[in-house]
Amino acid sequence: MRKTESAAAHTPKDNRLLAALPLANLKQLLPSLEKVSLPLGMVVYESGGTQGYVYFPTSSIVSLLYVLADGASAEIAVTGNEGLVGIALFMGGETTPSRAVVQSAGEGYRLRAAVLKQAFEGGGELQHLLLRFTQALITQMTQTAVCNRHHAVDQQLCRWLLLSLDRLPGNELVMTQELIANMLGVRREGVTEAAGKLQAEGLIQYSRGRITVLDRAKLEARVCECYAVVKKEYDRLLPEVSPLTH
Repeated sequence: MRKTESAAAHTPKDNRLLAALPLANLKQLLPSLEKVSLPLGMVVYESGGTQGYVYFPTSSIVSLLYVLADGASAEIAVTGNEGLVGIALFMGGETTPSRAVVQSAGEGYRLRAAVLKQAFEGGGELQHLLLRFTQALITQMTQTAVCNRHHAVDQQLCRWLLLSLDRLPGNELVMTQELIANMLGVRREGVTEAAGKLQAEGLIQYSRGRITVLDRAKLEARVCECYAVVKKEYDRLLPEVSPLTH
């Protein structure tokens, strides 16, 4: 059932970056775009590993994590249907010290590294669009670092929930407290306490690894300034593809 539905429902244009490309650029890439399933927990690429493909999520979300030597990790950014995973391939670095893991299961498309590099080096709108997305992603990484250092865990959780919701069609996320703790780089107890606060205030409902946002407006009122900074930058740089409008 899942395969039939996704085959009918998903096209490359469900990724807003691909949808924003001029038709000529998109036609150039279409023969090489390969539809892929991105299950929860799948490692898209490892720290320092070779990246053979760039990924364009459509209904999935990929988390970029920095993993320390002792195994501890913290999320530095999320990417969903507004962008791509694997900027090192066209920025010239080839590898990156971060790790990319599927945070929310779904579908996507992948493109061989050589094809993307050739298209990027051709310049034009594709190159400009990828560079603008990269600037927006860097802003998200910077703001995440500031947020993790200066704001309370419940505010970080609000930011994380809103960024995730912006990249999903519904108001429900499937995610265990342990995984959220790994994403935010905090202890599991901290996530339990933060989620409990938001649930007591009627903002979310949390049960068995399933988070349902009950009142988005209150969640936006509760979140720190970091969410608005990231949203504004994505809107500014990628107005035609931004998922951050409602």
